[in-house]
Amino acid sequence: MASKFGPTRAGNSQDAIRLADEQLLATLGYKQEFKRAFTPLEVFGMAFSIIGLLPSIASVLFYAIPNGGGPGMVWGWAVASIFILLVGMSMAELASAAPTSGGLYFWTWSLSSPRWRNVLCWIVGYANTIGSITGVASIDWAAAVQVMAAVNIGTNGDFEASSAQTFGVYAAILFTHTLVCCLGTTVLARLQTGYVILNVLLCVVVIIALPAATPAEFKNTASFALGDFKNFNGWPDGYAFILSFLAPLWTICSFDSAVHISEEASNAATAVPWAIVMAIGIAGILGWAINVSLAFCMGTDLETLYGSAQPMAAIFLNSFGMRPTLALWAIVVIVQYMMGSSMLLAASRQTYAFSRDGALPFSNWLYRMSKLTGTPVNAVIFNAFGALIVGLLVFAGPQAINAVFAISVTAPYVAYAIPIAARFLGKNNFKPGPFTLGIFSLPVAIISVLFMLFLGIAFLFPTRPQTDAKDMNYTVVVLFGVLILSLIWYYLPVVGGVHWFNGPIANVVLAESDEDSVRLESDLEKPTKE
Repeated sequence: MASKFGPTRAGNSQDAIRLADEQLLATLGYKQEFKRAFTPLEVFGMAFSIIGLLPSIASVLFYAIPNGGGPGMVWGWAVASIFILLVGMSMAELASAAPTSGGLYFWTWSLSSPRWRNVLCWIVGYANTIGSITGVASIDWAAAVQVMAAVNIGTNGDFEASSAQTFGVYAAILFTHTLVCCLGTTVLARLQTGYVILNVLLCVVVIIALPAATPAEFKNTASFALGDFKNFNGWPDGYAFILSFLAPLWTICSFDSAVHISEEASNAATAVPWAIVMAIGIAGILGWAINVSLAFCMGTDLETLYGSAQPMAAIFLNSFGMRPTLALWAIVVIVQYMMGSSMLLAASRQTYAFSRDGALPFSNWLYRMSKLTGTPVNAVIFNAFGALIVGLLVFAGPQAINAVFAISVTAPYVAYAIPIAARFLGKNNFKPGPFTLGIFSLPVAIISVLFMLFLGIAFLFPTRPQTDAKDMNYTVVVLFGVLILSLIWYYLPVVGGVHWFNGPIANVVLAESDEDSVRLESDLEKPTKE
C-alpha cells in the first residue's frame, strides 16, 4: 500500500484534472470507482451544509445557555472556533497530500511507525465510523425535535411530543435520507449548491431581522448580553465556560465529510483542503454573529428559556410572533434536514472505504457499488440502520440521547488527533500537497492535538457535579464500550484482526517506469485486491 504522499500536477483542462486525480488516487493504491462529479464549490457545500449553522445552534443552545448565558454563547463560540480552525488546518494538510475517502485511517497507517500502524489504523477507522453514525443520529434527532417544536408553536403550546412520537418522526427522516443518499453522485453533488445558498440566506435573515423585530422588553444591554455570566448547573464558572464549547464543537464538526468524498471530487488535492478551511472559517464568523444577535434579543429570563422545549424557537416566538416564527422555523427544519442528508452521504463513504479494506463486519456486502446509481447503496443502508439503533437511546432518558451529541464530537476527535500526531511522531516520508502550512505545521498540530485531548476528556463529565444514575453522562460508556469491543475483536485469538488486518489494501498496482512516473512505495509488503 502506498505511503507516498504528494499529488502529481496536471494541466488546467478538465480532462487533465480528471487524469491527475485518478493518477494521484492510484499512487495511494486505489482504482477510480466513483464518478468525480463534485466541483470545488460543491465540496465546500458538503462540509458547510453539514455544519448547518442556524439549525445546529438551535439544537445546542441547551449547552450554551446554562453554561454562561450570553457570554458563553458569544465568547465561548469565539474561543472554540479559533481552535477548531487550527484542527481543520492540520487536517487540510493531510487531505491535500493524500485525498482518499478512507482519509483519517489511511493517513494513520501511512504515517505511523510500522509497529503501531495496524492497531492505530483500526482504532481510527472505528472511531471515525462511530462518529459518523452518531453524527447522523444527532443531526436527524435534532431535526425530529425541531419538527415537534413547530407543532408545539402551531398549537400554542398545547401539544407536547412524547419520546415515542419524536422517535417516529426521527425514523421517517432517516428513511427519506436513505432514499436521497442512494441517488447518483451527480445529483448529490448538485444538491450541495442549494444547501449552501439556503444556509447562508437563513443566517443573514436572522442576523439582520432578529434585532430589528425584537420588542424592547426582550432586548438586552451589552453588559448583560456580553458580560453577565449565568451558571445554572453548579460547576465552577471556568469549567462551565469550557462546557459552553460543546455548542460550537458540535456545530462546527464533521468537516472531515469533505475528505470522505475525495474520490468524487474534481481537483481533490486542492478542493478538499480548502473546503475544510473555508467551511470552518465562514461558519466561525457567521455563527459568532448569530450568537451575538441571539444574546442581545433573548431577554433576561434565561431559566425559563432554558426550560422551554426549544430555546431558539422561544426566542423567535418572542421576537416575531407565531406565524412569522412558523415560516422561519420551517426553513430551519429544511436546513437541518439537508444537514442530515449530507452527513449520511459522508458517513456512507467512510463505511465504504473502511469495508474496501476489509475492516468492518459484512465488508464484502458493504463494499459493493450499485450498478444503477454508481453509489454504495449498501453502505448507506448500514449507516442509516446504525443511526436508527442509536436513536433508541432516547427511551433510556434524556441524558442517554445527549450522550449521542457528545459522542458525535468526541469520537471524531479521537480519529482526528491520531493521524495529525502520527505525522510528526511516526516514521514516514510525508510530502505536503498544494495546501501546506509550512513552518507552522508543527505548532498548529501541537495546539490542535492538545485541544482535542483536553476537550475530549472534559465532555465525559456529567452536566452537573452532583449527579445520579439518571443524569449521568453516558458518553464514556457508549464511546469506550464500542472502542473496547472493537479492540477485543482485533485481539481475539485466531479470528481477530491482529491476525489478518494489515491496513489499507491496494486494489490497483502501477508499473514502474521512468523517474517522472508515479509508483507504489511501502515500508511493508501489502496484499493487493484483485
